[in-house]
Amino acid sequence: MNSDIATFPAHSSTHDREQNNQRGVSGHGTFQELPHNFDAEQGLLGLLLIDNSNLERINDLVRPHHFSHPSHQNIYATIEKMIERGLEAKHTTLKDYFEKDEGLESVGGTQYLAELANEVPLLNNINDYAQTIYDRYLRREIIRMNQDINTEAFNFSIDKDAQAIIEQAESGLFKLSESGTAQGGFQTLKESVLTAIEIAEKAFHADGHVTGITTGLNDLDHKLGGLHNSDLLILAARPSMGKTSLAVNIAYNAAKAYANSGGTQGGRVGFFSLEMSADQLATRILADEANISGDDIRKGNIKESDFRKFVEASQKLSQVPLYIDDTPALSIGAVRTRARRLKRQHGLDLLVIDYLQLLQGSGSRQSEGNRVLEISEITRGLKAIAKELNIPVIALSQLSRAVEQREDKRPMLSDLRESGSIEQDSDVVMFIYRREYYLSREEPEKKAGEDDGKFNDRYAQWQQDLGDCANVADVIVAKQRHGPIGTVNLHFESSVTRFSDLEKRYD
Repeated sequence: MNSDIATFPAHSSTHDREQNNQRGVSGHGTFQELPHNFDAEQGLLGLLLIDNSNLERINDLVRPHHFSHPSHQNIYATIEKMIERGLEAKHTTLKDYFEKDEGLESVGGTQYLAELANEVPLLNNINDYAQTIYDRYLRREIIRMNQDINTEAFNFSIDKDAQAIIEQAESGLFKLSESGTAQGGFQTLKESVLTAIEIAEKAFHADGHVTGITTGLNDLDHKLGGLHNSDLLILAARPSMGKTSLAVNIAYNAAKAYANSGGTQGGRVGFFSLEMSADQLATRILADEANISGDDIRKGNIKESDFRKFVEASQKLSQVPLYIDDTPALSIGAVRTRARRLKRQHGLDLLVIDYLQLLQGSGSRQSEGNRVLEISEITRGLKAIAKELNIPVIALSQLSRAVEQREDKRPMLSDLRESGSIEQDSDVVMFIYRREYYLSREEPEKKAGEDDGKFNDRYAQWQQDLGDCANVADVIVAKQRHGPIGTVNLHFESSVTRFSDLEKRYD
């Protein structure tokens, strides 16, 4: 019989769960034993009993539950524990632990341990055994996952539609593909130094010393060095400060740089817009590119000549690799799944989420009903996406109302809403502050008993201050794990929701 797959005849009786955990149901309704390789499992265990040092070569890949036979799972787990405790794991020393093991009786009792050590197959490469065992484990899990999907598809639930089942399946398959990769581990200082030199050389030759993805804003690029792979960047502000506008500007600038440079600069961008629709974001980008007020576009207050600008702008936009997903109330799992899919299908170099508080957690028992724990779960998930896909992730965030209650309304790290994990998990935290927004709402009024001269002086000073900060936005870099903090001054043109370098307003 093939040791990889053994088949069983169809059964009409009901099987208990323990019997069926090694069996699947074929498309014809017959029971079929799940893929396994008994010889490989025996060979690996035998090589471990002969030489315990073999465990170091394979225990990053093989775990006890990867074995198909419960007794093999127990033997492997016991060998691991004994070696970890500095004990010698031989068939003689294992015997005491399995004297009363009923499961081992099915394969020959404690005598089976001696057979494993004495009858090792000819193949002596333990890594080959490990890869075979893991491959069969993956195949079994895929079959089980398929059965679970079938069950979900047949069980109609108001809480889970077909799209949610698809996302669950994609997420499960990706986790499965990542679960046994033995990547990482230690590397020598020599290897790390060579990598550091390569990064430094890239920075030396980079235009404007931007080693990451450009934001399209020179001063911000200079402060951050661009947007770096595996970083989670938080962009936070109170409402009406322009955080969505800045995020859209950065996303569009990066995608446009990629299109204009033939892929040597910028990057392909995915934008999750949980608050605004895709057409609203497109209107903002169109207003920016055509230099026409977005409000005029929405109200139809445009001239016939403006349509020529629209045509030219739309031609440019059609070449820009910016992908927008405006599905509301996404879970962090769905974001991860869709981001992976986008990278696989079109490529992905930068991910933007607008905004963090509109995401949902995984629905775990711990986070359910506790928003702080849920936000912590979301930020950890976003950081994991950045590392898994090796891309920068920008997540927009709200700030608490405590900002409005202070005389100085410049945001601080303590203003991050709902969870300290936002600050903890992020590599960069940036705030947007526009003094003009607050000052314009503080127009002086004449006080009782105040003479006209003093009032006029106060009013003139207010007008001067308002003029000094008109169209100026401060981007406060409050945290940067690998660089300096500080403030970057930008020009903000509200009519076209455009952030640009400050000096451009003097062009």
